[in-house]
Amino acid sequence: MTRWFENIVIDEAFPLGSHTFTEDEIIAFAKLYDPQYFHIDPEAAKHSHFGGIIASGWHTVSVGHRRMVDALDAEAERLRTLGEEPGVSGPSPGVNSMDFKVPVRPGDTVSYELVVTGRRPSNSLPGWGLLFNRLTATNQRGELVYRAELVGFSKLRDYRMPLKLRLLLALSKIPVIGPRLSRAT
Repeated sequence: MTRWFENIVIDEAFPLGSHTFTEDEIIAFAKLYDPQYFHIDPEAAKHSHFGGIIASGWHTVSVGHRRMVDALDAEAERLRTLGEEPGVSGPSPGVNSMDFKVPVRPGDTVSYELVVTGRRPSNSLPGWGLLFNRLTATNQRGELVYRAELVGFSKLRDYRMPLKLRLLLALSKIPVIGPRLSRAT
């Protein structure tokens, strides 16, 4: 997230943009990453339970992730334009759930949206918070095609490291003491 942890608004929707999936793109992605017949062979796919070629779920996820990164970069730039310092996002410690609801077919335009559903300070990384997010993807008919519950780190703006941690960090940089501290932890 490109807003500071303290500035995150719960349940605020972030539209991430849309993508139209073409048959050529579906096949090219699947040949590289998910070469199942109903993703790469239009004739064989007609005889699958999908009745035709569909995008790999991983393709749908990858496009959504790209849309998310692009939208967050645009939000950071928007904040800079307003003279504000954007927040610092960290990695994702995981995905809590992922569901593929309706197949994505050639010609489908899928719109993605991110909603932060909850947040809390991290128990393991001082100065960071955890954001709980819902990412959804909906086709042009309003059908939900994909939904995921994601977790991501967001830096706290006003974090001040406790004195005990600052002392341990300073001691760890002393050549004689630092290696001993590392072995002790």
